[in-house]
Amino acid sequence: MPAEGIQLRPRDEFMRTEEVVSIAKTFVDLGVKKIRLTGGEPFVRKDAGAVIEALSELPVELSVTTNGILVDQHIERLKACGVKSVNVSLDSLKAKRNTAITRRNYSDRIMANINLLVEEGFDVKVNCVVMKGVNDDEVVDFIAWTKDAPVHVRFIEFMPFDGNNWDWSNGVSLNEMLERTTKAFGPFGFERIIDRPNDTSKNYRLKDAVGTFAIISTVTNPFCDTCNRIRITADGKLKNCLFSTSETDLLSALRNGEDIIPLITSSVQNKKAVRAGMESHEDFSNTDEHASNRQMVAIGG
Repeated sequence: MPAEGIQLRPRDEFMRTEEVVSIAKTFVDLGVKKIRLTGGEPFVRKDAGAVIEALSELPVELSVTTNGILVDQHIERLKACGVKSVNVSLDSLKAKRNTAITRRNYSDRIMANINLLVEEGFDVKVNCVVMKGVNDDEVVDFIAWTKDAPVHVRFIEFMPFDGNNWDWSNGVSLNEMLERTTKAFGPFGFERIIDRPNDTSKNYRLKDAVGTFAIISTVTNPFCDTCNRIRITADGKLKNCLFSTSETDLLSALRNGEDIIPLITSSVQNKKAVRAGMESHEDFSNTDEHASNRQMVAIGG
């Protein structure tokens, strides 16, 4: 969350429960087999439970990404709705540091809820954005956590969005993270494991560990050639790439009684081959390429 917060908007600019479900059904009819509710924070919606219950009726795999603060209030509903996978955002294992990063003092609750999710049998992934001089000294600590805990830590390279003052000098690359892993655990102390089709991450496991770790190398080693993900923001805009500065307004068309399938088809067919057209490091370094993209906290949907 930016220090200055974000501008609040009228509620009617966002999808209502029935609109979320209607748009989701359209995508399922077009072949989508997995839906993930993500943030921002999906559980801040008062109708989060109703949305989850309605989506669970669709023939899809349903999962959630959360900041971990409120998830304990929804455990039984998630289980009843067949949700098996929960991603939790956590950028530091150190309470004071995590409070500084998130501007919220909930570290103890987040860790307790991660443990609760594990105890309740969920497949728990922990998402950590790695930044030089902020939390990069914890990469080894996060990996060591997976030795005895059945969690799947996923390190994410620092990506450019509006308002996050992106500069790759603050980033930590896939190669650098692997070098630190090798130094800490030895060249034979961890192994590459097989990625699932269309995985965005490169996956690894410490020898004899119960958990795993992975690196999402969007900046230094992109996975665009196998990416099959699209996103609908909370206000009903289709983003065919997380980096895309252009959006397709599905919600307005839906409310006007229009067929949204041609809009979906056009957006998907016009998806750029690599990172919304940012093919080189120079493209990333040009703030004009990504300054008009939303802040990450406003992309959730």
